Amino acid sequence: MHLPARLTPRLWAPLLLALATTLAGCLPSTSSSKSEAQGTNRLVVASRNRVDSVDPAGAYTFGAMQLLSAVGDPLYVVTASGQLEPRLALAPPQLSADGRTATIPLRRDVRFHDGTPFDAAAMVFSLERFLAIGKLSYLLGDRVEAVRAVDSHTLELRLRQPFAPLAELLSAVALTPLSPTAYRQHGRRLLNERFVGTGPYRLTFFSKQQQRLEPFADYWGRSPANDGIDLVSLSNSTALFGALTSGEVDVLLSTSLEIDQQAALRQRSREGQLLEGSGPALEISYLTLLSDQPPFDDPVLRQALAYSLDRDTISERVTLGLRPPLRELVPPSLPGSDPTAWVRYDPDRARSLYRQAGYCQGRTLQVPLTFRSNIPSDRLFALTWQAQLRQDLGDCVQLDVTGMESTTAYRQLGEGAFTLILLDWMGDFPDADNYLIPLLACEKEEQNRCLEGASAASGSFWAQPGLQALLQRSESSSGPERSSLLQRIQRITAGAGPYIPLWLVAPRAWAQPGVSPPSFDGSGRLQLQALTRTGAGTEAGTGAVRP
Repeated sequence: MHLPARLTPRLWAPLLLALATTLAGCLPSTSSSKSEAQGTNRLVVASRNRVDSVDPAGAYTFGAMQLLSAVGDPLYVVTASGQLEPRLALAPPQLSADGRTATIPLRRDVRFHDGTPFDAAAMVFSLERFLAIGKLSYLLGDRVEAVRAVDSHTLELRLRQPFAPLAELLSAVALTPLSPTAYRQHGRRLLNERFVGTGPYRLTFFSKQQQRLEPFADYWGRSPANDGIDLVSLSNSTALFGALTSGEVDVLLSTSLEIDQQAALRQRSREGQLLEGSGPALEISYLTLLSDQPPFDDPVLRQALAYSLDRDTISERVTLGLRPPLRELVPPSLPGSDPTAWVRYDPDRARSLYRQAGYCQGRTLQVPLTFRSNIPSDRLFALTWQAQLRQDLGDCVQLDVTGMESTTAYRQLGEGAFTLILLDWMGDFPDADNYLIPLLACEKEEQNRCLEGASAASGSFWAQPGLQALLQRSESSSGPERSSLLQRIQRITAGAGPYIPLWLVAPRAWAQPGVSPPSFDGSGRLQLQALTRTGAGTEAGTGAVRP
């Protein structure tokens, strides 16, 4: 299979001329053009991340979380080195003897963007609002039974059962506090186009394609190193690539940028034309097998398919090595990972298993693979794997590939509509629990079939007696005991084969040479407040231009 040829600068020229005009109309009129921005320390950051809601209770996309991380503060943060640090909290949660009550001291020097003081009552208001109307309310509701203010700056959480990664959970940006003054009068309804929090930036303009951020003068922590950020969403990868290479934007996020163009930008950074930064690889891509229906209700065939996946070759051909092969469901950077849980490519072993199931001897297993048609790398993966199987195991198995728009596929996933489908997942907080529970948890099972729970919603419908108890034990354990349990859970899952991990995705960003190198926090979000022009003659964070 041949990858698309890279576009040359000569072919880009007509596009860039049109793009420069188009992009200027995409940015807020108050400081949208590059020529105006050059005299200030404002920066334009582009991505393909359309933001439908800036309300933490209604936001769930990567773009929305990136925005919230700039305008809000969680109780805890994960640093670039993976360490957990208090942010609005003053210390780690203090747990009761039975592990079911957590007490958290809060900062006293924090104000919301509207001037309202931050305190325990404001945190309780925000968490209760999230529990009542949040699209991701299960994040908190499955673990926390009640919240209350012990005093003006002490928060208490009553847990349903001991939960070891509580601080990691409370680093989820969706749990950022909101000003009760600004939100209480609106009752329990979403405010999709406004935000009043405590973060280093205020949101002063919002549309689904663009947002304007201004430094918050009364921020309790370190002020942003720039005079503000304009976040811009462009509709396709070609426009994004052209916007950066033409100099119309200062920083470009890799989200939804085609692999070939990412590789071209990486090469430019190696040549000194751009600056590249990357964050922790917390997004996993994997195959889901419908394990309660033929043919993959047969565990032998599930294992045969696992041995049939040549991750190394596919990663190189499809992603040009930008997405390393993955053989586990937990990102390698997190405690509890098990980098060798799933089997490697072994066509001889695969053939033996296919024969055991009655194939390869004049009978070919026809497998329908669904890929998300709006994600270019999905299609390339499907065609590459199809060709690899045809070459190495064509007398045993054949892939029939079909594309479907992602939102349509997600709606049908829990209905058992797909025999085999390629998906991805990034946890809402960086902990193994937030990777295994969404794929494996099952509330009602019948032998090896999940009738209700996350396993059914994820499209595999797989269950195994005793696995749910192990998941619950891992939630309440810590240290080496927890890591051992998490690895055991992965080994059990790998042996049964309802999922096949494919590759690992790290966020990347590229900046113009006159901008500081992009950096990411431990949750995989670009640190907007650290960006600054390095040669524009501005005083970082002050908005004052040097003479």
